[in-house]
Amino acid sequence: MKCIFFNMTLFSWVFIPNNWIKFVIFNDTKKMGPFYKQVFHKCHFIILQCNICKQNVSPAEKDALATEGTVRGMEMPVLGKKSGSVDVFTQISKVNRGIRVPTYQGDILRPKGRSAMNCTECLWPKSTDGTVIVPYNFSSNYSADQLALFKSTMQEYESLTCVRFVPRANETDFLSIVSDNGCASFLGKVGGDQTVQLDSYGCIYRGIIQHELNHALGFYHEQSRSDRDDYVTIHTENIIPGYEGNFNKANTNNLGLEYDYSSVMHYPGDAFSKNGNLTIVPKPDPTVPIGQRDGLSILDVSKINRLYQCDVCSNLLSNTNGTMISANYPSAYPNNANCVWLIRIPSEQVTLQFQAFDIQSSPGCVSDYIKIYDGPSKTSPVLVDRACGTGLIPIQIASTNQMLVEFVSDGAVNGTGFKATYGSVQCGGAFYAPNKTFTSPGYPANYDNNLDCTWTITAPVGYKISLNISDFELEDNRYCMYDYVIIYNTTRSPVQNCGSIKFSSEFVSTSNSVMITFHSDISIVKRGFSATYRFGEYSDIDPSWICKHTHVHFKIP
Repeated sequence: MKCIFFNMTLFSWVFIPNNWIKFVIFNDTKKMGPFYKQVFHKCHFIILQCNICKQNVSPAEKDALATEGTVRGMEMPVLGKKSGSVDVFTQISKVNRGIRVPTYQGDILRPKGRSAMNCTECLWPKSTDGTVIVPYNFSSNYSADQLALFKSTMQEYESLTCVRFVPRANETDFLSIVSDNGCASFLGKVGGDQTVQLDSYGCIYRGIIQHELNHALGFYHEQSRSDRDDYVTIHTENIIPGYEGNFNKANTNNLGLEYDYSSVMHYPGDAFSKNGNLTIVPKPDPTVPIGQRDGLSILDVSKINRLYQCDVCSNLLSNTNGTMISANYPSAYPNNANCVWLIRIPSEQVTLQFQAFDIQSSPGCVSDYIKIYDGPSKTSPVLVDRACGTGLIPIQIASTNQMLVEFVSDGAVNGTGFKATYGSVQCGGAFYAPNKTFTSPGYPANYDNNLDCTWTITAPVGYKISLNISDFELEDNRYCMYDYVIIYNTTRSPVQNCGSIKFSSEFVSTSNSVMITFHSDISIVKRGFSATYRFGEYSDIDPSWICKHTHVHFKIP
């Protein structure tokens, strides 16, 4: 049986039917670790993490270090929010090599249409309530995780546009999303059972799904716009012979919007290159990035709303970090507003911190309010349910790289609105339930290197929080310089904790909130921690804080 190895710096994945696979992951950027291009005896291992690896290790030692597992190669599709380390179209091109059906421009099943097609019969019809309903069904060979990613991806359209992808009932015209050979779609609504090919082994990424769905909505590749020569230069001398037609311009309706280098529909610079040299170069600045991998861009959203005449107030925030403000801030926000902000950072978990907050106060916040969701849509779990007034909302941490903020105002009194900054953490969470247990990543197995996590716990006003740490083992150091946990807003904090500790009593908050941060460095890893909190009246909580331990070092930051 053959063993297959992967260097994570390559971001390449191989799927072998009816076979077992051994994954070897190492972070040695010099590629000098013992597992680089080596042959192993066994093939039923799953993952080995090697950081700074010794070079002289015997094959027996190598196998002994590996962790055994039972994962079959054909059950390991890559389910990411991004298309590995490559852009959307490069990944599509890789998957579509040898595709059995004819395509145009690499992934279009029907060579008809425009960047945004100027023909009403090619568009999906608009309902009387202003929404555009696009029915769909799935073939049976997608996994539960893949279907969840499809749903999350479609929910972005629902939050940001008037397009609604809905499961098919008995509609005549619908999208049939199938795990067939390659990633491809027809252009616009063609009627009847309309195929969208999204192979479960290579196409199931947010950016690729949205690329093909945009084709189905009527959008061509961005560099096919009629005005593209004002924005990019096509180097035909570098194009594979016979593929020049993939760079033809179309007679497009550009919807009065500027050219979008960051569109999920844009080719990368080396598309269909015969020699590795660029086929598309932006101008006047040739360094402008083209060919992204994350999903819909801000202008992609604007194009959908223009094409389908959507009456929505939506904002996409897709940078790694940034600022979110209400309309007219710091002046009064408008009456009768109903707006959303979808924060979709490239990776990790979204954090949201308010710097200013002034929303008309009302009993139960029934008039003007902010609502925050842990995900891309209003069907996602609620983090904050109707906040108003002038008190700052505690820091919010999503469980993924997406968070939706909804703002509603009525026709009466208003305020100056809000200002917040968003960013990311690698791990953590924001808790509002009256009790919960949470752990360091991977617990009770060892946590990873290079982590920075934040947890926030918020109780109702008038309550305090009791935090009990039942297990605690981090890398030890006299000054807790390497791996550590810091607990804020308690009667004995902030204190930086590391080593192996047995806490004999609870931490008690000084207000209705507690924050816990966890950091790990590049070397030694341990089991981590497990903690449980509960809300209560202060008289219900023992405020003593005697700490007994096997060994512990701490300092006041």
